[in-house]
Amino acid sequence: MLEIGERPWGKYFVLADEPNYKLKRIEVNPGQKLSYQYHYKRQEQWTIIEGDATVVLDDKEINLKYGESIFIPLGAKHRMMNLSEKPVVFIEVQTGTYFGEDDIVRIEDEYDRS
Repeated sequence: MLEIGERPWGKYFVLADEPNYKLKRIEVNPGQKLSYQYHYKRQEQWTIIEGDATVVLDDKEINLKYGESIFIPLGAKHRMMNLSEKPVVFIEVQTGTYFGEDDIVRIEDEYDRS
């Protein structure tokens, strides 16, 4: 494990951090959601590996189950939500030119982060 990040909504594990991609395992606790955000320097592919997720992509809600994936284009507004009573776990593959946490532009955040 390269990095483990604790967040108010759950936690993430960085599995790979290479020059041309970053790979994370992300766990979202029941009833929690990530901030509504976008990125200037990366796009993402999410694949659900546990639970039932609700994704908001450019203001449209999309329900995903085990084995389903969604592509988050560069600059697209997005958020992962767990509206269920069981954990949601997904794999995130980031591709682009930069993968730092400071490339997160938050539009809305339940935990008052900027």
